[in-house]
Amino acid sequence: MHDDAPLDPFAGDPEDPAASLGDPADDTAPLSVAEREDVLADLADLEVFRALLEPLGVRGLTVDCGDCGKMHYIDWDLLHGNLRHLLDEGLPRVHEPAMAPDPVDYVSWEYARGYVDGVIDSEEGRDGV
Repeated sequence: MHDDAPLDPFAGDPEDPAASLGDPADDTAPLSVAEREDVLADLADLEVFRALLEPLGVRGLTVDCGDCGKMHYIDWDLLHGNLRHLLDEGLPRVHEPAMAPDPVDYVSWEYARGYVDGVIDSEEGRDGV
């Protein structure tokens, strides 16, 4: 499996300034069954969001980060990779905000979900259901 996480600039460096912090994986419990199901559902939703929104020019989703308090603009591939990493490793990746993203190119998770619901409703209306 390809890991698209940024490389650690201090990997293998005996003077790594974060070495005293320990390995975050040591303090992380595996995801519960419910948490794994939630991440799998998010991955499935993400595929549908991307399939419907990317052709319209949407580059990804916005995420309101609880850690830094800023809005993050995350491209489809990076978001998918982050969710896969959470599923596989049980902890989120360290994140870096995108460089000068155009907010017009991104939508919130809630907007994407509402858009998909609207598409489904309009399809059902056409089918007479």
